[in-house]
Amino acid sequence: MSFAGFGPDALPFLKALAFHQNKEWFEANRETYESDLKAPMGDLVEDLAIAFARANIPLKGDRKASLFRLHRDVRFAKDKSPYKTHVGAVMTRAGAKNEPGLLYMHVAPRDCRAAAGFYDPAPETLAKLRNAMVRAPKGWMQMTAKLAKAGLAPSQDYALKRNPRGFEGVEDEAIAAALRLKSIVVSRPIDDKRIASPGLVDDLQDFARAALPLLAWGWDAVSDARAS
Repeated sequence: MSFAGFGPDALPFLKALAFHQNKEWFEANRETYESDLKAPMGDLVEDLAIAFARANIPLKGDRKASLFRLHRDVRFAKDKSPYKTHVGAVMTRAGAKNEPGLLYMHVAPRDCRAAAGFYDPAPETLAKLRNAMVRAPKGWMQMTAKLAKAGLAPSQDYALKRNPRGFEGVEDEAIAAALRLKSIVVSRPIDDKRIASPGLVDDLQDFARAALPLLAWGWDAVSDARAS
């Protein structure tokens, strides 16, 4: 089915789930989750995959591979709440969740957003990204200038307080600030009312196009043999 918007009970369900963290309540309300959240998210991802292919945006996904489970992995967590209070999905070049460089959609009460970039990359991937910044600072600056024209900038939420080990001597403040990022991600909020609109597909395509300079820069950095 084509994406027609998340259902009217999507956000109320997630808000209520925060207070009813038990299987009995969830099972009694599972139909709402399936109809207003899970199925629409699957439709959204598959519509985006078609739109991206037409627009030459190299991101793929489908309802089976892209959606995150609502159940939390609590094996090593202090918080044993069984359910997440948001729904999310991710798209990558090959469609696999663990591939570097992604588009992420997040739906939660008062926190609907899209994000793109390199979130919590593996150490070897992060090293390649940082080496690319130092080796070709002009390329990094040109890429961030393109982001800025679209109203985007790498989030500082994932920044270290000091330059990482091995990069202590970098003096260029713009590059040093970039090197301190543990995740290199841009994001854009989505109005809660907008998630009910089929127009969300166009909004997310516009965001993906705006974030593509970051993704392309990172993909080149990761594939560059000199970055090893």
